Amino acid sequence: MKIRNFYPHLVDLHIHTVLSPCGELEMGAPEIIQKTLSSGISVIAVTDHNSTLNWYALRDAARDMAGEELLVLPGVEVQTAEDIHIIGIFPGEGETLTFQKWIEKGLRDIPNKVDIFGYQLIIDKNNNIISEYEHLLIQGTVYPIDEVIAELHSRDAIIIPAHIDRESFSYPYVLGPIPSDLEVDALEISSAVTAENLAKLRLQYQERTLLRSSDAHCLRDISPDNCSTLLLKHLDFQEVRRALLPGSDRVIIQH
Repeated sequence: MKIRNFYPHLVDLHIHTVLSPCGELEMGAPEIIQKTLSSGISVIAVTDHNSTLNWYALRDAARDMAGEELLVLPGVEVQTAEDIHIIGIFPGEGETLTFQKWIEKGLRDIPNKVDIFGYQLIIDKNNNIISEYEHLLIQGTVYPIDEVIAELHSRDAIIIPAHIDRESFSYPYVLGPIPSDLEVDALEISSAVTAENLAKLRLQYQERTLLRSSDAHCLRDISPDNCSTLLLKHLDFQEVRRALLPGSDRVIIQH
């Protein structure tokens, strides 16, 4: 299907890997790429908690398994000092590397306890374990939300407050309604949002672009039902950003 020179693509901008301790061990690089392809998804973002380090594994696996059929964007789900989750998605490797150095400085020296929180595995494209990340990743960083957003802007990132319909780790439930001058690209709703709540959020945030993502922690979460459809001219970072512009008519959320 082609609409005004745009093509519809299923997009999921919130996927975790085995680096996130709350992610299942099945969330390896080849497994995520295969499930994404079999689900007909064209664009994903790798958004582990407070780390970008497993994007490289999924990028390389996608190159081997999908060629140009799948765009794998580097990203992160930052937990701010206020315990708000913010998704950042980067235009390239350079911005990803510098942000990784910055976010690591903001992690408190809390060791991960595998028996309590789960493994934090840095892998390659074939799921070979490169190392285990020692500091606990599911913790609030020392950075307040304004500083996180400023750092993401400085790296030309796409910025999305995560799962705003949920009571845990979301902007509205921590700080109240999202102000109109908050400089973000879209607002994410969770895959569990009800039709009633989605209608309320659309009314409340009429000038914002709403986006559904899976927040996948296991393979079954990766599904067309947990995605948005974006109308894109081609698969690249800037085109995804343009589709998310405020008031965009290029994002379709089915319910």
